[in-house]
Amino acid sequence: MEGEHPLVREVFPELVTELVALLEEEGEPELAVCAWDLRLVADCGCGDDFCQSFETELHPRGQPYGPGHRCIALAPAKGMLNLDVVNGRIMYVEVIDRPPLRDRRRPEPTNP
Repeated sequence: MEGEHPLVREVFPELVTELVALLEEEGEPELAVCAWDLRLVADCGCGDDFCQSFETELHPRGQPYGPGHRCIALAPAKGMLNLDVVNGRIMYVEVIDRPPLRDRRRPEPTNP
């Protein structure tokens, strides 16, 4: 089942590199290792132009994460990166007010 969702590192490699570094700086080495194997399950779907957030695990929309949940606010150079973590698993990556992520599955745009 995991193979159905692409690895985030294959879609947004720069973001994963940044997440790993920020988690290590934050004293979260276990989550830094986990960040390397995150899957891109679904985008946020809010439609806001400043939001590029995405789910990394299946979870019913609008439902609280419940016991074992914590939010980790990272300190990137630009914008906001926050993680929803449940029992040591990164469930959601909030990406707000940042330059557009480049999807490596799509070809580079060519200049005429």
